[in-house]
Amino acid sequence: MEEAAIGDAELNWSRLNVSAEALESELEARAEERRGSREALLRLLLPYTRLTSLPRALSGGFPHLQLLDVSGNALTALGPELLTLSGLRTLLARNNRLGGPGSLPKGLARSPLCRSLQVLNLSGNCFQEVPPSLLELRALQTLSLGGNQLQSIPAEIENLQSLECLYLGGNFIKEIPPELANLPSLNYLVLCDNKIQSVPPQLSQLHSLRSLSLHNNLLTYLPREILNLIHLEELSLRGNPLVVRFVRDLTYDPPTLLELAARTIKIRSVSYTPYDLPGNLLRYLGSASNCPNPKCGGVYFDCCVRQIKFVDFCGKYRLPLMHYLCSPECSSPCSSASHSSTSQSESDSEDEASVAAHRMQKVLLG
Repeated sequence: MEEAAIGDAELNWSRLNVSAEALESELEARAEERRGSREALLRLLLPYTRLTSLPRALSGGFPHLQLLDVSGNALTALGPELLTLSGLRTLLARNNRLGGPGSLPKGLARSPLCRSLQVLNLSGNCFQEVPPSLLELRALQTLSLGGNQLQSIPAEIENLQSLECLYLGGNFIKEIPPELANLPSLNYLVLCDNKIQSVPPQLSQLHSLRSLSLHNNLLTYLPREILNLIHLEELSLRGNPLVVRFVRDLTYDPPTLLELAARTIKIRSVSYTPYDLPGNLLRYLGSASNCPNPKCGGVYFDCCVRQIKFVDFCGKYRLPLMHYLCSPECSSPCSSASHSSTSQSESDSEDEASVAAHRMQKVLLG
């Protein structure tokens, strides 16, 4: 039986000023030295060595390699040599020229890397979309694609169920897909320096989230559900056009007859059996939402009024959260004419945020 490899050997050739041919030759010699040896090379550092392609010596020469750093080179593709590194856990390839067709090797999703790779850093490249093959790397815990040219986040991001840290800052992303909320282990989410205009309320399902970076986007409000992020310790919002006064959207389309009927049944607690009402009305009744104004007691379905409500965080910052009213006539606690520190508006906001405020360590607005 083959003996297990031992040792924690590292080969650091950072900024080595040699030709590609000399580097290739030296790597082949090192690979030959280690054949039959119990000491395995675990970390290979080749940043800023003017590489234009992965060294061919990687193919079969370093089967126990766990970390490969090829950052700061001129790579336009990660070749098939990568697929032979069956034990690779960390791949650092930031600040290269990756992003065009064939940037990643064919068969990546079916290779052993699908089970071994835990950290992948491709920041500072030229990707315009998240390569589909990356979304099959089910063991990934950290994925960094910051400083690329990404236009969107694919819904298939939910495939990465082991993901703990997702860095997508410095791109051109406009929307956050609700599927992002299906990552149960996500601790750190960085979406700063993009063009995001709103945050989906589904993100409140990220119960493991500790840090959320949304600075330098186009946000004007946050969903009120963000208060449900029970482990959130840091929220970065600076550089957003957050509203500085209470804003009310008075655009309001009257409810349909179907909604008026459903509201009447809900508000007046009309008793009925499945045989008393049309099927479409029965199904519709199950989609009711309660008006958040405690003085109202009404409900709404498809027709509602959006309103910004400011919530006090940490006794210092007031965050604009979106909530919905059942009608323009609904007297919201946060729409009163007076906005003094003793107003009912602020008291209600502070009560609502009391659970969140004590646990939030950093709220960065400025």
